[in-house]
Amino acid sequence: MASKKPCKYGGKCYRRNPQHLREYSHPSDEQQSEQENIKRKKVTDENDTESEPKKTKGNDTKTVVQQSDPLSSEKSTHEEEQKVVNETTDSSSGIDSEEGEEEDIPSPANVRDNIKQKYLMDMPEDFYQFWEFCKKQNGSHPENAMKSLLGWTLVGPYDILAGKHKGVNKNKKGRRPKFLLHYRYYYDPPEFMTVVKGDKDTQFHIGYFRDEPSEMPVFVAVNQAKDSCKITPKGENIFGAVKNIIDEELKSADQDQKKKLKDFQNQLIDFAKSRKLCLDLQSNEMKKRNKKVVCKTFHGAGIVVPVDKNEVGYRPVPETPADLKKMFKKVVESKSKEERDKNMDPIQELITLVQFANDECDYGEGLELGMDLFSFGGEVLHPLIQHLLPLAYQLLGRFEFKDIIELHLKNRSHNVNNELEM
Repeated sequence: MASKKPCKYGGKCYRRNPQHLREYSHPSDEQQSEQENIKRKKVTDENDTESEPKKTKGNDTKTVVQQSDPLSSEKSTHEEEQKVVNETTDSSSGIDSEEGEEEDIPSPANVRDNIKQKYLMDMPEDFYQFWEFCKKQNGSHPENAMKSLLGWTLVGPYDILAGKHKGVNKNKKGRRPKFLLHYRYYYDPPEFMTVVKGDKDTQFHIGYFRDEPSEMPVFVAVNQAKDSCKITPKGENIFGAVKNIIDEELKSADQDQKKKLKDFQNQLIDFAKSRKLCLDLQSNEMKKRNKKVVCKTFHGAGIVVPVDKNEVGYRPVPETPADLKKMFKKVVESKSKEERDKNMDPIQELITLVQFANDECDYGEGLELGMDLFSFGGEVLHPLIQHLLPLAYQLLGRFEFKDIIELHLKNRSHNVNNELEM
């Protein structure tokens, strides 16, 4: 039997299809070992070895105590291990530990805690103030306060305020609902959380965008998923975003519609001013954030990563956006496996550079390349995204975003996810 040809990417090759593995060998190398060491240091919430302590994110370390007494039963040890596995998988991510479970999803009485448990992030004060404003417009169904005027409905975490999660043990697929997918559109990165749905034909939606899951959103933006991946900031908070979008709607509205829109907008402005909320399209805080953006990315909202005084933290992907799109397009439109593998080579070279960048703590490059692949779209690119983005979020300590992207890639669809529908 002929010996395998060595793959030029060695242990760094992402390809795992059978034909490639039959034809090429993948010897490990020192760089791969160094990469694994970085992962082990950074990712304290994951441990794949049964002999070491099991850890859960946001909780104290859970240690499996092995019985030292040789007379101890094997069953007792197994029960201890299983208990730790259950505690680990039932962490705050809200992802099911078992598919067939029918228990109620934990819902803390405090609505803010409830939302954080289900969506992994705290919501800003203006989020709750907007619900208060909508209650003044429609006391019985605040979520529909803008439906007749603009065709918009409050969704996502607003469904918790509306009580729509209560008693929902299974979604329409017969599984426990995954709130991290709730109203997550095709091009929504983990940084973007939908709170308003609009026209279903264009999949227009409004959401909060944040750079760090542990911090409050940096702006409110819109996306039309049927059209493109573009995320367009519309204001510092939801009041500013709605006000500024209505400004655009007024330009094309007829006289009757214009009067209704203006009346609603004036009420919104008065309410926002009474709470001292900024309504500018570009607030001072947004301008400060713009200065921290290391690259725009395909979705246009940009990414922010920590960069120290020695400029460690980010290095750019060494290709122009136009050239990247050409690379991705060739892969997506490949007619055969052989053609696709050939077209993958330039991207594989970029992934190798990302791994070197990670070794030197420039984690932003992997986030940039992974995000551009995600924003370009195409199922054939998902293995590359899975290879890049979860690791980038781990290295940056953005573990909640890692949970979201992994779940999204498994369930990504051009049809909007509505996990609460029965």
